Amino acid sequence: MDMTPTVEATLRATTTLLDESGSASPSLDAAVLLCHVLGKPRSYLLTWPEKVLTNEQQSQFRALIKRRIEGEPIAYITGEREFWSLSLMVSPSTLIPRPDTERLVEVALEKVSTEPCQLLDLGSGTGAIALAMASECPQHAVTGIDIRTEAKELAEKNARNLGINNVTFLQGSWFEPLESNRSYIGTKFGLIVSNPPYIDKDDPHLTSGDVRFEPTSALVAEEKGLSDIRMIATQAVRHLKPKGWLLFEHGFEQGEAVRELLLTLGYSNVSTEQDYAGNDRVTYGRCESTPLE
Repeated sequence: MDMTPTVEATLRATTTLLDESGSASPSLDAAVLLCHVLGKPRSYLLTWPEKVLTNEQQSQFRALIKRRIEGEPIAYITGEREFWSLSLMVSPSTLIPRPDTERLVEVALEKVSTEPCQLLDLGSGTGAIALAMASECPQHAVTGIDIRTEAKELAEKNARNLGINNVTFLQGSWFEPLESNRSYIGTKFGLIVSNPPYIDKDDPHLTSGDVRFEPTSALVAEEKGLSDIRMIATQAVRHLKPKGWLLFEHGFEQGEAVRELLLTLGYSNVSTEQDYAGNDRVTYGRCESTPLE
């Protein structure tokens, strides 16, 4: 870095360093991490480029940059990520919320009834989807379920921090907590949404990028990534209201397979929506009044 560690000089030198290390967004990474150390918004970097970092700030910043060069995701380093304009705490026990998943929220909001009803998010992680839905639909009661205790506790913290009160988080495997909790026995949901594990265990992308640091159990599924989607779709008919919707986020090559699965199980109005890059990403279907046994 330059002899005088000003904000401007620090950003310039760090951007070069991150670029050489292979970062896809070196200037953004440098800015986000420096803001984290300084406890300031991005606008501060432009307003005060001549400000000199203290020795402690330089030390903290170098430690964070080292972690980023080693490939650790920015969200895990800072402990937070924005999703649906909501600031969420994240941890290595959960997936990092991604922009593609906002497309799932958009489609779900198009399907949900305006009349008060129960909504369910399976595999809630940080609570991103459930909290986005709850923030947009204060008239609805939203439930999020995750198998990991750490994820449930983190989602609850996010709900408290955001002041969102119409959401409840449960711990367990998919629908199991509903069947063992007296408050939920017999509950029928107007809409069920899920971003389940859908990556095949042999997918080469698992060895590169941020996913190397994310929990494998939240990423990988058997049957070429379709086993959890199949299980959820099969069991969801017992938990949906007649004409209730089931929506999945899935891999960009899985749209046809998920549509065929839903049609085979008797869902109607089956269709797939694309993400912002034009790839198949969200497939949904409507539950008929008589569940298949």
